[in-house]
Amino acid sequence: MTDDQSEFHRRRAARMTCERFLSTDRVLSIRERLAQLSALDDLDVLPDFYGSGGPVRQLEERTAALLGKEDAVFFPTGTMAQQVALRHHAERTGNPAVALHPLSHIERHERHAYTQLTGLRGLWPTTEQRQSTPGELHAVGEPFGSLVVELPLRDPGYLLPTWDELTALVAAARETGARVHFDGARLWNTTVHFDKRLDEIAALADSVYVSYYKDLGGISGAALAGDKALTAYARTWRHRYGGQLSQQWPAALAALHGLDTALPRIPAHIHHAATALTPALAALPGARLYPEVPPTHEYQLWLPHPAEALNAAHLALAEEEGIWFVSHWEDAAPGLAMAEVSLGEPALGWTADEVTEVGLRFLELAARACVML
Repeated sequence: MTDDQSEFHRRRAARMTCERFLSTDRVLSIRERLAQLSALDDLDVLPDFYGSGGPVRQLEERTAALLGKEDAVFFPTGTMAQQVALRHHAERTGNPAVALHPLSHIERHERHAYTQLTGLRGLWPTTEQRQSTPGELHAVGEPFGSLVVELPLRDPGYLLPTWDELTALVAAARETGARVHFDGARLWNTTVHFDKRLDEIAALADSVYVSYYKDLGGISGAALAGDKALTAYARTWRHRYGGQLSQQWPAALAALHGLDTALPRIPAHIHHAATALTPALAALPGARLYPEVPPTHEYQLWLPHPAEALNAAHLALAEEEGIWFVSHWEDAAPGLAMAEVSLGEPALGWTADEVTEVGLRFLELAARACVML
C-alpha cells in the first residue's frame, strides 16, 4: 500500500468515527443507508422496469414539476445527461459548436466526453475566473448552437451571476439563435441568491440538468428536464449510451428522500453560513475566501500553509478529537493552499465562536506539521 493509499484509508476511517462535522457530513454505511430507505413510506409498490414506472417515474414527475418543465428523465450520471442535452441542441440548431466556460465541469471533469463521443466542439467566451458576459458571448466570432451555463460555476469558487446578469446572458445567446442548457448539478443552492423559485430559474433554459447526490444526499443519479421533444430524445439516447438499467429504485428512493428532507433545509444552511460561520472562517489568521462574499454555503477557503501540513492537521483533529473541520487541501498558489467548504446540515450545530476555537486549534496543528515537513 502506498503512502497516498494509507492516508486515504485513514481519512475514510476517521470520517466514519467523527462526531462533529463542519464542512460536509459523515458517509453512511451500507447498513445505515438501507435502514434509511426501508423507513420510507409507500414501499409496497413494484420497482421500476428499464427506466419506466416505480420510484423512478415518480422522481421524474416530481423533478419536472419543481423545475417547471414538461418532463424529466432520470440518468445514472450527469455526464451522460449533459451529453444527450448538447447532442439534442446541436441537432435542433444544425450547429455543433458549444459556448461554455473552460473551467466548467463539462470541460474539466468529464474527459471531454462531449467532443470525444458526441462530436461537438467547445468555444470559450472567456478564460477569466468568473461567469461569462453577454459582450464576451457576442465577441466569440462564430456561430454556436448552444450555450452552457453552470450554476453555480464550481471550480473557480461556486460563482453565481446576479439575476440581471444571468437573464442578459441568456438573452444574448438567444439573439444568436442558440439554445441554452443549464448545468445545474447544484441548482438547488441558487434560489436564495437569485430570490427566485427553481421553476423561475429553470424557465430561462431549454434544458436543465440536476444532480440528486450533490447537496441532496442521494446515492447517485441525475435528471435532464425540458420539453417533451427533448425528453423523448433523451430516453432514446439514454438507452444508446447504456444508461437504461433494469432497476434503479434505490437511487430514486434516496433522491425522493433528499427532495423531502434536504432541499427544504438549504435556505437555512445558506443563512447560517452567511451570518455566523463564514465570517468566523474569514477571520482566521491569514484566511481568504473566494468569492469574498459567497452567494451560497459553498465556496473556497485559502490558508497560508502547505496543503500537506493542513491535511495532516485535519487528520489529527479528526482522529484525536472526532472533529471533521475542512478537508482535502490542495496547493493552489505560492504559499497558499485551498479547500472547498460546504456548510450543510451538520454545520447548523456550530456557532461562530466554536468555528474560531476549533479553527485556531487546527492552525496550531498545521504550524506544527510545517516544522516536520
